[in-house]
Amino acid sequence: MKRRWLFAVLVLAFLFVLMPFLFWEATWFGRPLDDAQLQTALADREHPREIQHALAQIADRIIAPDPARRDSARRFYPDVIRVAQGSGDELRITAAWLMGQDNSAPEFHRELLALLADANPMVRRNAALALVRFGDASGVGEIRAILEPYPAPAPQTGNLAQRLKPSEAINPGALLGRIESGGQTIEMRSQVPGTIDRWLVPDGAAVGASQPLVLIDPSPAEIWEALRALFLVGQIQDLPEVEKLASGVAGMPPNIRRQAELTAQAIRARK
Repeated sequence: MKRRWLFAVLVLAFLFVLMPFLFWEATWFGRPLDDAQLQTALADREHPREIQHALAQIADRIIAPDPARRDSARRFYPDVIRVAQGSGDELRITAAWLMGQDNSAPEFHRELLALLADANPMVRRNAALALVRFGDASGVGEIRAILEPYPAPAPQTGNLAQRLKPSEAINPGALLGRIESGGQTIEMRSQVPGTIDRWLVPDGAAVGASQPLVLIDPSPAEIWEALRALFLVGQIQDLPEVEKLASGVAGMPPNIRRQAELTAQAIRARK
């Protein structure tokens, strides 16, 4: 009996170690994939995380110091473009970021220009930021918009039921509220990270499809990326917003203020 209990305890202890490892192994995008595994993952339409893992691995190859490893990524560029053109939001966001890693690929440049018209704001933002690496300022309007509160639109016509309050920090996918119409309820989820600034309509109000309902202030990480891009492509009209950040904004980390100072200096030098 004692032996049986000891065996049961050992098995339980083993499972406590095994299960976190299996979860980590299944979700860690750093696990290397060979060419055959990459091809299989990119074709797996049923499991988006497999495609995302493959995209992360292609990006790792692109930035690798070994020229042969960098060249090995090129055979998958058509697959990256296919993902950017016809997949879910998360995959298009990742594909737009990935294409900015190789600013020597004209096919990536063309696709990023097309993604500036994407319905998802994070895809547009990643495309605009990636284009800067090509020396292309076509997305500067989208980059400027990053520094402004984002007006989240209603997904459909109906009555608004607010969920979050001003000052609450959110990530993409956060449930902002619900729209109730004809006995049906549609969730309203954020497409951008940041902090709830304020609701533009009262709780319970009737709203129209695509009507802006809530303003979301940008996250520090998004502001930092926008400032880095404006360091290269910003113009004199960007100075007021950049200088406001350079003067210091409550709640912003020190790196934002420093980057804003550098960006303002770079813009002035281009006058």
